[in-house]
Amino acid sequence: MHQTAFWIALFVFGIWQHDRQNFIQILYYDIGHWIFQIIGANFIYSVLIRKFFERKKYVLFTIGFAFGIYLLGVLNRIFIVYAAEPLFTDEPQDSIIDIFTDIQYLLFHYLLPIISGAFIFISMKFMLRYKDEKQNTLQLQKEKSELELKVLRAQLNPHFLFNTLNNIYSLSITDPDSASRSISRLSDILDYILYQGQKDLVSVGDEFNIVKEYIALETIRYDERLKVSVEEKIDLPSRIPPLLYLSFVENAFKHGAEKTNGHIEIRISIETTTEHAIFMVENQFSEKLHDSRSGIGLENIKRQLELNYPNRYSLGIKKADSWFKVKLMTPGND
Repeated sequence: MHQTAFWIALFVFGIWQHDRQNFIQILYYDIGHWIFQIIGANFIYSVLIRKFFERKKYVLFTIGFAFGIYLLGVLNRIFIVYAAEPLFTDEPQDSIIDIFTDIQYLLFHYLLPIISGAFIFISMKFMLRYKDEKQNTLQLQKEKSELELKVLRAQLNPHFLFNTLNNIYSLSITDPDSASRSISRLSDILDYILYQGQKDLVSVGDEFNIVKEYIALETIRYDERLKVSVEEKIDLPSRIPPLLYLSFVENAFKHGAEKTNGHIEIRISIETTTEHAIFMVENQFSEKLHDSRSGIGLENIKRQLELNYPNRYSLGIKKADSWFKVKLMTPGND
């Protein structure tokens, strides 16, 4: 489609530039040149460039270009002399030997028009190729990101469920009533995972509500030895990938309360501004226990952040004075 439009436009432009007094004669000449421009341009692009030049066969490309253009110029002149000119003139025809040997006349009247037409055509083809390749690259990147996000979530959800079900199993032995309440809260979390967790983005408010459900579930398990403080300032709407905050909170319980004897404190806060959503989790941990926070959960969180906010988020993780601190800033949006 693009090639047809290009060659028609080039032909019309060429006709438009000529004197109208000898229109029929000029039309025959232009049609003759136009046919061989099309043949030459496609030969140079499809054969010489695609099969030789792009495969770094430069010697074959050079030989093919020189011989091919010369042969096309000869054939073009033969076509003009023996097919086009007899339609409007009775002048003596050039011999085949003259046509083959008159290099200067071939160069200026046949070879240069073929090369100039081919140059414009090939430039257009490369621009269209660049555009298509760029679109294909963007589409592949999008599909790759979507696939990676699905894989990350598929890893993350069972990771969370595994730990939570272990908690409920322990409660079912020691405190059946608390276990039933935990199952009820877990059903809310599962409902969120099934319906909201498959979305690309969810509201910060919805995500933090599930965080509070999870905290209530864990509070039943640890009773008085666990102190959780929650600060919530969601004044402006903002959206994040689902299960993002929940994963950090789950890690805080897993590496803090679960691995520390005696009293333990966890601090959680969320604040939304015009520019950012700022989420913080801090938990105490035992200095005697190695706490690298490596593994499936944290690595997947970092990967998910990079896919959703390339170079547009801030994640700070540090340990100081028996406290493990996480601060996440993501772009604010309506």
